[in-house]
Amino acid sequence: MTNYRVSADIGGTFTDFVVEKDTGQVFTGKVSTTPNNPALGVLSGLKELIPTPETIDFLVHGTTVGLNAFLERKGERVLLIMTGGVSDAYSIARGDRKELYTLKYRKPERLVPRRDVHEVRERIKWDGSVLEPLNREDFDPIIEKINREGINAVAICFIHSYVQPQHELEARKILNKALPNLSVTLSHEIAREWREYERSSSAVTNAYIAPIVERYLVSLEKNVRSMSVKSTLHVMQSSGGVITLGAAQKKPIYTLLSGPVGGTIGGVALSNSLERPNLLCVDMGGTSFDLSLVINGQPEITSETELEGLPLLMPMVNIHTIGAGGGSLAWLEAGAVRVGPKSAGALPGPVCYGNGGTQPTITDANLFLKRLGSGSLLSGRMTLDEEITADAIQNMAVEVGLDGIAFAEGMLAITNAKMADAMRTITVEQGIDPRDFSLLAFGGAGPMHAVWLARELEISEVIIPRFPGTFSAWGMLQTDVRQDLTKNYYCPLDKVMSDELENRFSELESEGKSALISEGVPDDQIFFLRTADMRYIGQEYSVNVEISSGNDLEKIEHIFHQAHYTRYGHSTPDAPVEFVNLRLAALGRLKKISGPTSVTETISSDPVIGTRNTIFDGKEQTTTVYRRDRLALGSQLPSPAVIEENSATTVVPPGYDIHIDQLGNIVVTPGAI
Repeated sequence: MTNYRVSADIGGTFTDFVVEKDTGQVFTGKVSTTPNNPALGVLSGLKELIPTPETIDFLVHGTTVGLNAFLERKGERVLLIMTGGVSDAYSIARGDRKELYTLKYRKPERLVPRRDVHEVRERIKWDGSVLEPLNREDFDPIIEKINREGINAVAICFIHSYVQPQHELEARKILNKALPNLSVTLSHEIAREWREYERSSSAVTNAYIAPIVERYLVSLEKNVRSMSVKSTLHVMQSSGGVITLGAAQKKPIYTLLSGPVGGTIGGVALSNSLERPNLLCVDMGGTSFDLSLVINGQPEITSETELEGLPLLMPMVNIHTIGAGGGSLAWLEAGAVRVGPKSAGALPGPVCYGNGGTQPTITDANLFLKRLGSGSLLSGRMTLDEEITADAIQNMAVEVGLDGIAFAEGMLAITNAKMADAMRTITVEQGIDPRDFSLLAFGGAGPMHAVWLARELEISEVIIPRFPGTFSAWGMLQTDVRQDLTKNYYCPLDKVMSDELENRFSELESEGKSALISEGVPDDQIFFLRTADMRYIGQEYSVNVEISSGNDLEKIEHIFHQAHYTRYGHSTPDAPVEFVNLRLAALGRLKKISGPTSVTETISSDPVIGTRNTIFDGKEQTTTVYRRDRLALGSQLPSPAVIEENSATTVVPPGYDIHIDQLGNIVVTPGAI
């Protein structure tokens, strides 16, 4: 009997599936996302693709339920409990301005208004000793308010709880005894780090989305079990690893970017297969445009980030997202054309879907310019309506005094410029030269725009992987179970003892090992990655550096100076250095099967399926249309070209060379002048 490994990536427009048979065969599928209940789309896809659900060995999915609740401000009302005397830390936040020259700048709105921030008397000192015991009587009015006002979620952040969590744990017991169904988030379980504002913000965000994510995951598991699926269900984390459904329910904040991260992890696997150490990964779907970097074969991971101006302390792949996708809507403002960030979404979708959409989108512009054909999507199973698309574009074009072609190309130029600026944000602004990278483009719309984006940043190589429209889902099958742990460790480097450092890491490894074993990872499949946050004494923020086995302090200091130089463009080798935090990634290896990076050559018929009068730079050009799964490995194609497949369409304008490599990737490079 055939066994399957399955991944599902829930996007704004489509839910993508990648299925691996234990024989090595890989196939993909797409179903429309069901926004009101994303679990229904997952179930629909499983029923359509897997004839025997009981033979699923491994099931992982990326979800945007928590992220959408956060972005749309549709989470639960949260009550925040803090140490007496410091409860304004969350409301005051930081004193810096994110936009220096904006005269009407306002700080991002907190998820918890000041009226819902409460104090209790307690105090833990910086060294973990108890200065003032937790006062239980202070919880009585809090519990009364929760009952009276129907509050379902509470976040608790006590000062120095990252060193000693005793009082936070006691507080949860008090609340759960009085309110058994209350969702309680403890700050030390989300972010075991210093800085009360950032830690309280992280705890609040977790509490804000926790009930919604938990209801979704419980519903998903119930429905999947009804299909006789017996395997453990996993969820992709923002850090690039996976956790079980149970662990995700406890820390839903760790799943905020679980969908986009799959593409980065797929990029890591592809980087190793192609021996391309540096990749700029761009994922353009129906709603968003996600960017990330693979540097020296590894994902760029950060220990903190901001979403909508609110800080989050948690390990995550560094992903930059803007509202630009195939469904981005064109609109007019003061006589000028704007595109995005609003999207047509799954319903009604672009005008060409014929579901009632009236505003032209990026997908409509590509169809109008013949870069897409009426049967390009889903191998022709979905027909695009060219007539109503042309009407929508020409009607809006008339309002700004343009013809349809100029208007459609203008829409694409605006979107490409936005995406190129976002690409500069994670490269040029960080001191990274994008010309040292290959552009890896995927997502349903990424391959249509990849060449223009590479041209904007002077990138000389574009790679379109196998199954680009479901590449993020495939990446979820290339990762491992992961638990991230942190221990505060303030100590000047010249006072650190190697044995002491080893003991601290050993404690983290013991904790990480226990967590992985509880998730069903065999002892012999567990391994660890050690890093540390370090800085020059007197600095506010730190740089994360890898700690190799042996804890060679001279080597660690040298690595820190190099990392600081790479990040900031300068270093001071003679200045004193200190540790801030020790970090450990505890990983459990998962069985993997070769997928889209390894294909066999099966040519059943002529790859040319027709020609199309595609428009480039305002001119019609006869363009050959190819079927990707019929292209021979090692073949060379002339441009312009349109290459269609089930999950995406690749568009290459004139002046480029196209090569199909031995792993089935499309490689596009500038042609000889």
